[in-house]
Amino acid sequence: MLCCFFALLLALVLLSGSVAVPLVFRPLYYLQIEPLHLTEQSGLTFSQIKTAYDEVMDYCLGLSDSFSAGVLSFSSEGASHFADCRRLFLLDLRVLAFSCAVLLIAYLFCRKHNLSCSLLLGRGPGFWAACGLGGVFVLVGALAAVDFERAFVIFHHLFFPGKENWVFNPAQDPVILILPQAFFRNCAILILSLVLSGCLALLFADRAFRKRKTSTRS
Repeated sequence: MLCCFFALLLALVLLSGSVAVPLVFRPLYYLQIEPLHLTEQSGLTFSQIKTAYDEVMDYCLGLSDSFSAGVLSFSSEGASHFADCRRLFLLDLRVLAFSCAVLLIAYLFCRKHNLSCSLLLGRGPGFWAACGLGGVFVLVGALAAVDFERAFVIFHHLFFPGKENWVFNPAQDPVILILPQAFFRNCAILILSLVLSGCLALLFADRAFRKRKTSTRS
């Protein structure tokens, strides 16, 4: 039971942490402004694009109470979509904070009371977290690699059920000109890379964990 509990916590930390990286690390976007030719597509300067993105992310991360996008205009439908994004972004950060806190508390509690996490089918929690999360992301990554545009649409239908406000008209919501699908594809690649790298780290950690358990029994 304890093994499953720690496996779930590890998976939550890895997943929410990987998603949080492109949300909070803004240079990831800045570095793509020129390669994605966003100045040409939007007619804005580098500085204007950077300011617009910062204001959008300030709102989505709860750092601002009202939506704005620099010099870019927006419709009520466009603003409502970013309100939906805000709820998802903040949920991810809360899950990350909560799972990290619970994982730390559980670890310290087990150490204090000399509790040991038993192996499940000969494997530790890191192995099961890596296999579960890694398996899902390998499948999702393979499907997205085949048809990212289709995967992009499915993603929005799953996370924004019953809504169409994520379909932007550039004439009404020019902010979409500085947030092309290619940017989201690159973010998805980063998240997938972070998750899979984390899964590999958990597998190596599980190997060390099992060796320690074996030596303790001996």
